[in-house]
Amino acid sequence: MGPVVAVVGGGQLARMMAAPAGALQIHLRALVEAPDGAAAQVIPDAPVGAASDAEAVVAVAAGADVLTFEHEHVPGDLLRDLVQRGVSVQPGPEALAHAQDKIVMRTRLTELGVPCPRWAEVRSAEELTAFGDEIGWPIVVKTPVGGYDGKGVLFIGDAAEAAHWLDHPRGAVLAEEKVDFRRELAALVARRPSGEIRSWPVVETVQRDGVCAEVIAPAPDLPAAAATEALEMARTIAEGLGVTGVLAVELFEAEDGRILVNELAMRPHNSGHFSIDGSVTSQFEQHLRAVLDLPLGDTTPTARWSVMVNLLGSERSDPAEAYPALMAAYPEAKVHLYGKSVRPGRKLGHVTLTGEDLPTLRRRAREAVEMLRGAGA
Repeated sequence: MGPVVAVVGGGQLARMMAAPAGALQIHLRALVEAPDGAAAQVIPDAPVGAASDAEAVVAVAAGADVLTFEHEHVPGDLLRDLVQRGVSVQPGPEALAHAQDKIVMRTRLTELGVPCPRWAEVRSAEELTAFGDEIGWPIVVKTPVGGYDGKGVLFIGDAAEAAHWLDHPRGAVLAEEKVDFRRELAALVARRPSGEIRSWPVVETVQRDGVCAEVIAPAPDLPAAAATEALEMARTIAEGLGVTGVLAVELFEAEDGRILVNELAMRPHNSGHFSIDGSVTSQFEQHLRAVLDLPLGDTTPTARWSVMVNLLGSERSDPAEAYPALMAAYPEAKVHLYGKSVRPGRKLGHVTLTGEDLPTLRRRAREAVEMLRGAGA
């Protein structure tokens, strides 16, 4: 029997760790939210419990070589206690804090000299007004903790529009300049405790309603200097914050040419799903290697282009109903469904195509996803 990796979270990210874990004879154990959830369907060792339940997290970590995560919503005090007990927690709680609290993240990145949007920690309408007057309205206000996929983000033209947020339990909110950007990018790297780092090509992410809808790898027409800068920023963050495992750095390519950090995720990330089919080593295999401190895999692309399109909601009760027609029409498409019940806008799966002609790949990937969505079905 190989090493045991315990992962907190039972969604699609834990589910997609199962295949490389099996190939490497790694025993994967997941703390899942429900016995029929995405990860529990494919991981036999899947006890049910909440990430905030100390007893459940301690139990899932018992006997494991390492404890890791598919989301950041695990109390820091609980993780620090596990570290004191001798549990290998990767990424560690001190690193993870920067993905849990946006103000902590902005403070540390600024100390490291990593370019970010202009920002301020504000606690009152007066402070918010002063910040907006200084950098120009409109501005962006974010809840420091708990936001994801566009949630917890508000664009405002004056302080009164954020009055209900200024009572946030954190005692402060994050105010940022509204960046005029050409597009959004992401830089993914993996780092293991002994310090080795590997990266994938910088990708372009296309957002719809605050949710990632499409990823193109590598980012088209990105100047080499900008790509190098983005990957150097990701490396600086990984080393400066002591991140282990996969780190996703969400970026803005601003209209004025600046590359700015938007968000961080210390786990496999939607922007890296293309790597399952488009890289020698996927982000999921790499994360397992990294948290176990094993030598990292080659991240070379397997084709000139990879296009990943998310399935966000479906009119079908089961998107797999589309398999016969989809597989006949798009035999080159790689379909990944997550075993989740259908809800409007919910991430139910993705389709990846790789090849040489980008416009054709984008068109065919979108068409394949439309078949899974079953518009009019």
